[in-house]
Amino acid sequence: MVLEATMICIDNSEWMRNGDYSPSRFQAQSDAVNLICGAKTQSNPENTVGVLTMGGKGVRVLVTPTSDLGKILACMHGLEVGGEANLTAAIQVAQLALKHRQNKKQQQRIIVFVGSPIKYDKKMLEAIGRKLKKNSVALDIVDFGESDDGKPEKLEALITAVNNNDSSHIVHVPPGPNAVSDVLISTPIFTGDGEGGSSFAAAAAAAAAGGMSGFDFGVDPNVDPELALALRVSMEEERARQEAAAKKAAEEAAAKKAAEEAAKQEKGEEASSSRDDAMAEADQGSSLSADDKKHQLTDDEAALLEQALAMSVDNTKSGSGAIADSDMSDVTGNDQDLAFALQMSVQDATQSDMSKVLEDQSFVSSILNSLPGVDPNDPSVKDLLASLQQKKEENKPEDEGDK
Repeated sequence: MVLEATMICIDNSEWMRNGDYSPSRFQAQSDAVNLICGAKTQSNPENTVGVLTMGGKGVRVLVTPTSDLGKILACMHGLEVGGEANLTAAIQVAQLALKHRQNKKQQQRIIVFVGSPIKYDKKMLEAIGRKLKKNSVALDIVDFGESDDGKPEKLEALITAVNNNDSSHIVHVPPGPNAVSDVLISTPIFTGDGEGGSSFAAAAAAAAAGGMSGFDFGVDPNVDPELALALRVSMEEERARQEAAAKKAAEEAAAKKAAEEAAKQEKGEEASSSRDDAMAEADQGSSLSADDKKHQLTDDEAALLEQALAMSVDNTKSGSGAIADSDMSDVTGNDQDLAFALQMSVQDATQSDMSKVLEDQSFVSSILNSLPGVDPNDPSVKDLLASLQQKKEENKPEDEGDK
């Protein structure tokens, strides 16, 4: 296996916005760069790869030669596209970076992606090529994107000047449905001077950035255990964050639902309390009405009872003293004083008779039984009789005092 230190020059000029390569020139170039970086690091664990850009505000080194594939791939994200590509300055900076490589046993190689027109003439490019050949630096060129300035001829002249024992290569990738990476996978730029052959290509295909088949996160833990561990930890942290967010959202939804149910229950209790109050008021009103009715019924029964007792007294009097009444009427016709005295005596007799009637419980019970709808055992009737008896007893001393 070849031990190499490689610098890759990326064209990020304004021309990379064109869509003649799917999805764009810049994206097609990025896929090919990722593929080559994976292939170089997989072919030999001691190989190193660095990346720089040629467009924008000037040549800029993104990462110096390193064997850390994750670091190499990370530098490709977020690149700005604009300006013009400075091919000659990029090659010189790449040569300087390779000169300061840590392992001097590594062979030096520069891979240049050219997707924009070249403003330099052949003589300048040939001079740069001779300088690379003198310093034992191999050069590979990937030419893509059509141009009317004779770009293919200029690049061929550059390769001819730098080539030493067929160590340098150039590949022209025409526009079309085929991706740049698909075209490169069968070229010497990808397979590497025929050493390693198909095994090298297979390893590179497995290590293609964006997904290595058979390895988690596209990284072989045997080659770069630190990167594989970092990616795994990052994935676990993201998964934990998503689970925590989902749990928090579920708790908030449950709390909101519980609050809504509590509010509904509170409203239901208020409505039930209102109904209970209304029913209590209605029951109180009905009970009051029943009490009023009871009092009214008691008063009616008392009136009927007094009327019945009075009638019974009248009947008794009419049966025993009718003649005396007629006789007294004749006597009182001539003497007013005598008539008044007789009337007072009759009232006293009536009260005396009434008292005697009330004292005769059997007689009162028989009268009450004869009345329709009257129950002698009714508590209200018994209370009425007791009240009448009490009034009699209260009036008795007064009557005696008057006499």
